[in-house]
Amino acid sequence: MATPNELTAMRRAIAISAQGLGTTSPNPPVGCVILDRDGVPVGEGYHLRKGDHHAEVNALTAAGERANGGTAVVTLEPCNHHGRTPPCRQALIDAKVSRVLMAVMDPTSRGEGGAVVLEQAGIEVERGVLEREALLVLGPWLHSLRARRPYITWAYTVGADGFDENGADIAELRRTQDLVIRWTGAIEEGVPGGHGAEVFRVPSGPLGDVPGKALGTLADAGARSVLIEGSANEAAQLLADAVDRLIIDVPGTPPSSGPTTASAAGPGLVPSGFRMVGVQPHGLYVRLIAEQAIRDE
Repeated sequence: MATPNELTAMRRAIAISAQGLGTTSPNPPVGCVILDRDGVPVGEGYHLRKGDHHAEVNALTAAGERANGGTAVVTLEPCNHHGRTPPCRQALIDAKVSRVLMAVMDPTSRGEGGAVVLEQAGIEVERGVLEREALLVLGPWLHSLRARRPYITWAYTVGADGFDENGADIAELRRTQDLVIRWTGAIEEGVPGGHGAEVFRVPSGPLGDVPGKALGTLADAGARSVLIEGSANEAAQLLADAVDRLIIDVPGTPPSSGPTTASAAGPGLVPSGFRMVGVQPHGLYVRLIAEQAIRDE
């Protein structure tokens, strides 16, 4: 069973893994923390983009010899194949860690899987540590694999064609997405040039009028997540049945000492089939976050 120190390390790994959102695709955003023999953090790292070192290697490099006999805490099962980089399970074996904790098992793992190979090497392995918390970052990537299409977020401001451009959080929302379809129809990277030209491309031209083909075009680009901006965005209508998450800015009610009339809180504020999972004030608006009520996860 994970110790309090190890749980803290896993939450740190989950936190830093989010730094890879918007650049790691088609790879997953992963974080790793190395603890020494005494349970003291001595190295951490995350995966930035395909072709770069994975989270485990970055963390082991930071830890150096202090990883020997220590524990690796990683948000996703270490990979078991040689792609653009060597398998991470071998890096952990070579570093002579004694224990590996992982949150989520990798459905793309080759052969018997990285966890099994680690166990065969005499390393203690614990699976499913804070899995639900790790899915806050890895969930869209996993959903994309299962659905064979990107995880789609639609963001709009009620009563406006576009999405409210005020505030730094809009730029931050974009940078966590692989592709952004602006309300004008333009398609761009959430982080311009963030993925690298050899493993990712931005679709050129319109997506057409066939939903399945449009989703295929986005997936073929290497995208695991896509943000659609604006209530009047044609892409939102085209891909309406594939939207997984909604971010809706609703006009708030001005402060008043007297009674006010009802405003936009009528039927259809959150479309049928979605459930609200977050509500928060946002400047002059109230921001609603909703997800598909039934998710295959």
